[in-house]
Amino acid sequence: QVQLVESGGGLVQAGGSLRLSCAASGNNLRFATWGWYRQAPGKQRELVADIDSGGRANYADSVKGRFTISRDNARNTVYLQMNSLKVEDTAVYYCNTLPIIFGWGQGTQVTVSS
Repeated sequence: QVQLVESGGGLVQAGGSLRLSCAASGNNLRFATWGWYRQAPGKQRELVADIDSGGRANYADSVKGRFTISRDNARNTVYLQMNSLKVEDTAVYYCNTLPIIFGWGQGTQVTVSS
């Protein structure tokens, strides 16, 4: 069973940066499209970025130009570099495939203060 472990979150001031990591157990994950999702309090979980097996990335309009998704297939790890963070980026961040195949990990909390 594939397990997803997100890390790298924290408390940062607006304008700051964080780098999230998602480590996935299992084999043959390099063929999947991976995404970073987030869920803010009182809101539905949303997809913010995804990257396919060829390295092509897509971003939600709200993060375009500020976030960068990348992957290391050898390490079964997906990253999310978040720059110019805004208060509205505050959420719990999760990774999963796109479409969603696996159970959710515990997520990593990102809190951006003004």
